[in-house]
Formats: sequence, C-alpha cells, structure tokens
Amino acid sequence: MKKQIGFLLLIWFLIVSPAHSKDLVIVVKISGAINPAVAEYVSHEISQANADQEALIVLHMDTPGGLDTSMRQIIKKIQGSQVPVASFVAPSGSRAASAGTFITIASHIAAMAPGTNIGAAHPVNMMGGEQAKTMEQKVVNDAAAYIRSLAELRKRNARWAELAVVKSVSISAEEAKRLNVIDFIAGDVKALALAVDGREIQVASGSVTLKTGDLPIVYHEMNPRQRFLDIISNPNVAYILMMLGLVGLYFELSSPGLILPGVIGAISLILALYAMQTLPINYAGLLLILFGVILFIAEINIMSYGLLSVSGVISIFLGSTMLIDSDDPALQISRAILYPTLGMTVVLSIGIIVFATRTRNLKKQGGIEGMLGETGLVKESLNPHGRVLIHGELWEAECEGEIAEGENVSVDSVEGLKIKVSRTQNC
Repeated sequence: MKKQIGFLLLIWFLIVSPAHSKDLVIVVKISGAINPAVAEYVSHEISQANADQEALIVLHMDTPGGLDTSMRQIIKKIQGSQVPVASFVAPSGSRAASAGTFITIASHIAAMAPGTNIGAAHPVNMMGGEQAKTMEQKVVNDAAAYIRSLAELRKRNARWAELAVVKSVSISAEEAKRLNVIDFIAGDVKALALAVDGREIQVASGSVTLKTGDLPIVYHEMNPRQRFLDIISNPNVAYILMMLGLVGLYFELSSPGLILPGVIGAISLILALYAMQTLPINYAGLLLILFGVILFIAEINIMSYGLLSVSGVISIFLGSTMLIDSDDPALQISRAILYPTLGMTVVLSIGIIVFATRTRNLKKQGGIEGMLGETGLVKESLNPHGRVLIHGELWEAECEGEIAEGENVSVDSVEGLKIKVSRTQNC
C-alpha cells in the first residue's frame, strides 16, 4: 500500500511541478564592448537557461558596440533559443549603439529604460586606414540588409533600422517606442517582467505565453576567466599591454640574457594581440609604434646623438594617436592613459641617449684598446728589447733607445704579443 501511494505521489509531482520549469527570470548583464568574451558569456547563459527551461532571459545592456562576429554569434543564439530573450537597455544614461542595436532588434522583446538611446549602427572600419569605396559600400549594404531582416522577423520598424546603419541615426527611448523600434519602456527589470506578463512570444519552437509577473529575478555575472578576457579587450588596457610588451622586448634585445623582461614582454604582446582582434585597429598606427621601438634599439648601436631616439618618440606618438580607427570615444584610447605612456617613452628615450653617450665615452678596459696609454714598470732593461710589468702581467716590450730597469713607461702600441713603450716623461 505504501509503495502504491509513493508511486502516485511521484507521478503527481512530475506532472504538476517539473523541476526548473519556467520558474526564473535570468538577467545577463552586458556592460562595455561586444567582444569574444562577451559573446561566449551570453551564449553560455542562453544555452543554460534553455537547458533549465527558465521563463525569460533578459540581456541587461549598456554597450557602444563591438565586433561583428561576436554580435552575430549572440544573435544566432537568440534566434535559436526556446526561451524568450528580452534586450533591456538600462539603466538610465545607457545606450545600445552599433552591435547593441542589432542585438536589441533581434531579440524577442526589446525594451529601454527612460533616458537611454539606441542607434548609430554604421559598420566601423576594422581594417585600418581608408578602404576602397566599393568594399565599404558592400559592408554597409550587407549590414543594412541584415538588420532589416531582423526587424521584419520581429515586426519592428525595418526602415528606421536600415537608417541606423546607413545614416548612423540615433534616437531616445521614447522616440524608439513611438517608432515601433522597441516594445516597452521600463524603469527596471521588475517593471519589464510585469509588462511582458501574459504576452505571447514567437520563439524557435513556436508560440510561448509569458507568465513572469511574480517570478524571482536572478542576476548572472561573468566567471573570472571571461571577466579577465573582457578586461584586456578594453582599448586602454590593450594599449598598456602592447607598450609593456614592446618595452620588455626592447630591454631583452638591448641586454640579451635578462630573460624576465623578455618573458613579460612576450606575454603582454600576446594578450595585446588578442585584445586587438576586438578593436578597430589602424595598422598604419601599429606599424609606426613598432618602427619607433626599432629606432630606440638602433640608438644603442648607432650613435646618432639623439636623432634616432627623437624620431622614435615622434613615431610612437603619431602611431598612438591613430592606433584606434573609430570616432566612438568608448573605443578610443583615453588621453589619461595615452599622454602618461608617451611621457614615459620620452623619459626612456632620454635615458637611452645618456646611457649610449656615456658608454661610448668610457675608456675600454680590455683587449688591445685597453692597453693603449697604460703605465707599466720596466722589469728587464730595454735595449731596445726587454720586459715590462703591466696589470700584473709581463709583456715583451721594445722602445727607441734604452730604458733602465725600474723606470715607468707608457704603452704606445700593441703588435700581437709585443708592445712598444716610451718613458712616461718623454712621451
């Protein structure tokens, strides 16, 4: 009898209360550029929410845009999700620019907080320098067609979406609601959950009716690995890593065998190169920076009286100012980072000049050059041949005339293992 009751209770529990079945609103926070780390993070959270059969996924966004490939990876995850995905541009003062606009348009639900804006989705030149007109037009046309298809799929304002790409237009939350670019204006996630309660959403598997009014809201963050990769993708951090890497390699090349500067420099450069794949890098600027470092190294071996070092400073300055090819301040190197780094470069160049000058002016202490002008003591009378003690060593020596034992002599020249000397008083 007890077994039968237990079996019936188990069946009732499975039918009425399936575990993890549409019981949470998951909030995924996105703050900053859309890069591979962010794409990995969002993709994982959408997959996990689908596996747990949650009620709603909210992408809580404030982004200036980012990498096209990362944006498309996120959008593919949204389109294939069985759980409705809502993009929520918040808090007040936030924006969904460039890639953020695409993600918002592609989401099942689009919402914004008061005081936010959306738009300016014109593709950023990721190759550096001026592109051919034809290629640029192809990129713009492709992006415009893509965002139009997303807007039509979600029954949003496809005309405005296309203008956001072609003309870089940007609008406020209120205007976006009026133009049917978004679905709701909400003050916070709780207000959004209440607003979408009872709404019917079309997902990949069909129609879903949301019941989110009283559901718990859970905020998710990046794991430590994803957070680290996201941090180094910041333009300022990427620039510091690049300069640190170049300085480390410079010290290793100018003083071989130090090892530590070379190791730190190599690691920093690898991290910087990873970060640069997420940024609109102007490769002319990057080459100017590399050329400046080469000039610093050349100053050590070629005495140019500072000309090479000054040229290196100018090259690095020009390269740094044009390294990031974007009009968006969020994707540019901060002046608070740029100028101190350049100042340290100038100090380094002055140090190189002083060091190189002093090194060249130092008297040679070894070899043939080190013997010239040295003073020695005659140990065996020179007539004209004999022996002289110099630096604790006996040398075969010769002179003009005669020099008695015990007199001091100076070295005039070195020929093999024999030296020519003269009296110190009669040089």
